[in-house]
Amino acid sequence: MKEKKFKSKPSLSKLTVFGTAMVMASAITLNGYSAIASDSPKGKDAEKKQNKSTEKKKEETKTNVVYIVLDDSGYSDLGSFGSEIKTPNMDWIAENGLRYNNAHVTPLCSPTRAALLTGRNTHEVGVGTVTNFELGPDFPHKRGAIKPEAGTIAEVLGENNYNTYAVGKWHLAPTEETSPAGPYHNWPIEKGFDQYYGFLEDSSDQYKPDLTIDNTQIPSPTDDSYHFSEAIVENANRYITNQASVFPDKPFFVYMAFGAQHSPHQVPEEYIDQYKGVYDKGWDHIRQERFERQKELGIIPKDAEFAPRNNGVKAWDELSELEKKNYIRLQETYAGFLTHTDEQVGKLLDNLRRTNQLDHTMIVLLSDNGGSGGGQANGSVNHSINYNALGETLEEVDGLYEEMGSQRAGTEYPAGWGQVSNTPFSQYKNSAFAGGMNTPLIVYNRQIIKDPGSIRSQYVYVSDITPTVYDIAGITPPKEIDGVKQMAVSGQSFKESLTNPKAEGKETQYYEVTGNRAIYHDGWKAFTSHKKGDSFDNDQWFLYNVKDDFTEQNNLADQYPKKLKELQKLWWKEAEKYQALPLTDTFLEGFLSVPEGSIRADKHLVYYRGMDRLTDSAVPPLVNRSYEINIPIKRADASEDGVLLAHGGLDSGYTFYIQNNKLVYEYRIGERTQASIVSNMDVPVGESVISLKYDKTGKHQAIGTLYINDTKVGDTKIENTLPLKLSFEGIDVGKDTKYPVSPAYADKDDFEFKGELVKVEYILGDDAELTVPRAN
Repeated sequence: MKEKKFKSKPSLSKLTVFGTAMVMASAITLNGYSAIASDSPKGKDAEKKQNKSTEKKKEETKTNVVYIVLDDSGYSDLGSFGSEIKTPNMDWIAENGLRYNNAHVTPLCSPTRAALLTGRNTHEVGVGTVTNFELGPDFPHKRGAIKPEAGTIAEVLGENNYNTYAVGKWHLAPTEETSPAGPYHNWPIEKGFDQYYGFLEDSSDQYKPDLTIDNTQIPSPTDDSYHFSEAIVENANRYITNQASVFPDKPFFVYMAFGAQHSPHQVPEEYIDQYKGVYDKGWDHIRQERFERQKELGIIPKDAEFAPRNNGVKAWDELSELEKKNYIRLQETYAGFLTHTDEQVGKLLDNLRRTNQLDHTMIVLLSDNGGSGGGQANGSVNHSINYNALGETLEEVDGLYEEMGSQRAGTEYPAGWGQVSNTPFSQYKNSAFAGGMNTPLIVYNRQIIKDPGSIRSQYVYVSDITPTVYDIAGITPPKEIDGVKQMAVSGQSFKESLTNPKAEGKETQYYEVTGNRAIYHDGWKAFTSHKKGDSFDNDQWFLYNVKDDFTEQNNLADQYPKKLKELQKLWWKEAEKYQALPLTDTFLEGFLSVPEGSIRADKHLVYYRGMDRLTDSAVPPLVNRSYEINIPIKRADASEDGVLLAHGGLDSGYTFYIQNNKLVYEYRIGERTQASIVSNMDVPVGESVISLKYDKTGKHQAIGTLYINDTKVGDTKIENTLPLKLSFEGIDVGKDTKYPVSPAYADKDDFEFKGELVKVEYILGDDAELTVPRAN
């Protein structure tokens, strides 16, 4: 095993002192720390003096590191970046640190996180899109996992005597590998972290998340007062306090990745109510106010132009009263959610102060991409419908008006508020426009920064953050980690800019996400807005001089064709260098991608009772295909009822249960699709086999037929099934442990089946319309 490198001085008890008849002293120096050991009184006095000096030097030079990552929070959402939303604790970090107003990310969560944690470009480390999609060997840069050749900052700092902790959202493992049985090699513990508390997938319920501690999945909380944002900070504070108590001189790294502000937006009502009346003036007015405030703060240039409303966003004054009512409440929920998040950041800061760690801690705060347009015109109250990009009617949203922010309605704001989040820019996450990739970046380091509260305008990309940490800590990334040769760190340190406002920024950075491409070079930016399904050769290119046109409002493509060609050529060069080819515009349909040899490619799957809830991305690929489910059971008497199988929750899913001695099958998508079968006979006492044959009759249409011991007991038509992902809750065998699929047993806790049930068997048909990603 490779020997670990330690930065702290060795214990004096392990220093060998030679000589008994004469005064002999041995001096040992390690990473700048000197220890003197001696058997003479003089030597002991010197030892004590040196110990005090050493401890002082340790305290002065130790640098803890904390990354705080917000999810889907736009450029202007923080008070220090122009918002009316109350974020006093994050603003404190800005007032006592530096704000970078020209910082960029890949406009999608997994790629940004991979670049942040490795200090490299997204494609070269294998995470060119979200890790929900494993696109197969034809797309080695989009396999859903960080390559072992790209060691994370946790692995590197761990080799340099740091303790490393991760809390919150991971989203850096192929999501079909998030099952309770792993495989674990892409989970946080196997990527260099000593401890982990959080969820592994792209998003989760804030009240009942799918929780993982280290390499173990645990049941969702049942405490009504639980909130995920609070829990991750409580755990981070526990890790920090433990270390400060036992090893106060040892540095630590904390990666704190909030589920907030990603949908579902869920927060206690008292936080939502703080914003009553604030958004009544509408998104046009609020966006204008933020724009003017940004100029006053110096976050944007005085001559920056105001971006027009994005296509598809109505003028606020043209909305109906019902639209305004619901859109206001959705934004109040988002704002309350962010204030609640800020409150948790404050608890972290308080604990760092209390344990005397804050002055020795570098804090980096950013968002993984811009605000979302995924709520479309009306916003959302159903996470499954929203993620399937189907859009919700105003009536559907209004039906859960009183529940917004609660367990019952996981909301997302309309696209109009998404552009407010991204003020002063156009567009949203998952686009190459500035609204998708320009995000807030705040850096706090009291030991280095001499002009706190200032603004820096150097061009920074997310992969530059970790090399900056290495630079500050004096760490050279190892050439090998666990015997695996490491690729070069391609990010560029911006340490100099922490002390020099005139330091040079990054000169060149390429981008690619879901077929949208961009290149920045020396103050110019060229990018495409790719139309899905079109040839990439037909993409329209835009060209902006972003030194003079901060908000990208004056397209110069026609005026400077030579400059555009120069940047296009540079994009291809960088794309090849950093392994961004071949191109594909596969995105949400990637949910249907099941590459040969993957865990879910087997057409015969068996799950046994006693299995922890199977996470939603690890479930069988049932969308738009025929299948059969068989459940052998045994009942001692007619009173043995309960859930046999549940897949999903309040938003969508299906369930089999016995109630009043009848077998019931339900398939639900909120209030849209409610198909059910109640058996026309009693479920027999003794042994029986419950079966469902789900026969696809058309695209997103099927007939479900229910059987008991091969006897048909009922059928139903199922129409308008979800096209991409059936549910964001997984599978329970013999109970329904999270949110109930059916309201019929919502008051019965997990309604565990009282009889015997050994297993559930899935047999998948051959008529699936699975995605084969196309390349260009």
